Amino acid sequence: MNQPDYQHFISPRQTDISVFASICQQQTRLADYPFASETRKNVLIYDGPTLARQIKIQRQAIMNEMHHALSHGPGVLVIRHAYADLGVVDRQSAVFEEIFAAEAMTGVAADHFAKAGANGRIWNSLQKVAERNPAAFIEYYANPLMDLVNEAWLGPAYQMTAQVNVVRPGGQAQQPHRDYHLGFQVEDEVARYPLALQHMSQYMTLQGAVAHTDMPLETGPTLLLPYSQQYEAGYLAWRQSAFIDYFTQHAIQLPLEKGDMLFFSPALFHAAGTNHTQDQHRMANLLQSSCAFGKPMETINRPLIMRKIYPVLKQQLSEQKISMETAELAILMSADGYAFPTNLDTDPPLGGLAPQTGQDLLRKALAEHWPVEQFDAEVARIVSKRLA
Repeated sequence: MNQPDYQHFISPRQTDISVFASICQQQTRLADYPFASETRKNVLIYDGPTLARQIKIQRQAIMNEMHHALSHGPGVLVIRHAYADLGVVDRQSAVFEEIFAAEAMTGVAADHFAKAGANGRIWNSLQKVAERNPAAFIEYYANPLMDLVNEAWLGPAYQMTAQVNVVRPGGQAQQPHRDYHLGFQVEDEVARYPLALQHMSQYMTLQGAVAHTDMPLETGPTLLLPYSQQYEAGYLAWRQSAFIDYFTQHAIQLPLEKGDMLFFSPALFHAAGTNHTQDQHRMANLLQSSCAFGKPMETINRPLIMRKIYPVLKQQLSEQKISMETAELAILMSADGYAFPTNLDTDPPLGGLAPQTGQDLLRKALAEHWPVEQFDAEVARIVSKRLA
């Protein structure tokens, strides 16, 4: 039988570095982006004060341009001087320092794409700042330029999250990667999603960062590969040596100043750079906003369902009334197979990119023949870990 010429599911072996390279060789023309002030190394640069004036009368046109820039353009843009008053950034940084001090006694925070403890990390800085200093939270996040880019990419009713990252002197670069959602899944898991969904996933979130310190090149600002978000199979490719080598040879860095904002598609190949200085910390508040549509219709108490079905699954398997294949189908229909959202302070990605899921727990318990009481206790422990 002849194989059809369409490909909706592919393996990592079917990625093509030559196609990727041709995509990344595109050049950004300033004439195509009338609201941008300049391009640097293929990245679009916007002037914050000018943009703040323009959005009062040309908001839709600007959002149209920015959406195109992030999807069909270079995939990355910078807003210079996004905070007219740098005191707003400094006051937020002061709250971050208070949080760092308070969390210093609780252990080392895990990380996604760097060794645990290599960088300073505050998970859920959004909520922690609001709890500690509501006034600082309000003046910082009530930024019309931050809202502008979020709505341009995600539409209305988006939801914001944020995590602080501090790269210390001598801190090493991350490996190049793509981000949430599929960037946090292993290759074999990504390959189970059709290419259309892999491509679509980048439209569900927006990555951003606010520079809380000046970031000259020697401090290692984020390495970026413009246009790489356009490669449809990129979530299957970024771990492969050919793509890593290409990134290493062609990625660019832009110096940032305190108060600048950087935004990029989560599908853009990127990585935090090495801090080559001996005495300069690089601090950024990493922003991640999610589309309103990334939610189910009903609220389901999945831990309760897990506790109800586990004794029955365990008994039926032991009595050979069902096969493990049948049990697996019940697991898929009942428990959460996705690790997020969670509380990354108490439920960190130790041993991988993502924490344990409910499906993982059910499989482990059945494989190891846990008593019902042990399973119930572990479900309760996981539920408590995931609470914000």
